[in-house]
Amino acid sequence: MARQKTARVKDKWREKKWVTVLLPASFDKKPIAYIPVTDDDSAVGRVIEVTLHDILKGDPSQHQFKLYFQVHKVEGETATTIFKRFEYSKEFLRSLVRRGSSLISFIADVKTKDGYIFRIKIVALTHKKLNTSRKHAIRLVAQEVMSKTIPEMTIDQFIQATVFGKINSDIMAAVKKIIHVRHVGIEKAKLIRTAEGEIALLQA
Repeated sequence: MARQKTARVKDKWREKKWVTVLLPASFDKKPIAYIPVTDDDSAVGRVIEVTLHDILKGDPSQHQFKLYFQVHKVEGETATTIFKRFEYSKEFLRSLVRRGSSLISFIADVKTKDGYIFRIKIVALTHKKLNTSRKHAIRLVAQEVMSKTIPEMTIDQFIQATVFGKINSDIMAAVKKIIHVRHVGIEKAKLIRTAEGEIALLQA
């Protein structure tokens, strides 16, 4: 009786290579992950999720802030990334909400000096309930601060100001001239279009 030939099963893990994922220049290109890839092209577009604590290894409260980086290019044993998104963790956002207070939020698109467009969601929480006119006033102040400061920032400056709370502090200082609030911050900041994408759109 003839022996049946058995197909050799490929070890897919052995066929993969491992690359070190580097953060963008705004975080000094620090290594943040070590991932397996089948080939360089398939790795492009992959999103890496980390917390601010993973990057800085500092205060445990930094776990409250989540960051997403997208693989932009793979060269040899390293992968470079672009900043994709920043957001509060759900647990942190829930901890801010209290009974008898108002939660004010609004969304705006902003553009950095070097042409990157972000969609930002601002959230403010007060000590007591506010009427509609005061909520509107807070939104206007926040919008004014962002429209004056963000267009003067490069992409790296914007990322630093978002992640480390500079924009939050500027909005808080301006809002306090109207009413005392418990918290003002960027709940989410999402990259909508890169500078290259903006140029391509304008040339279309």
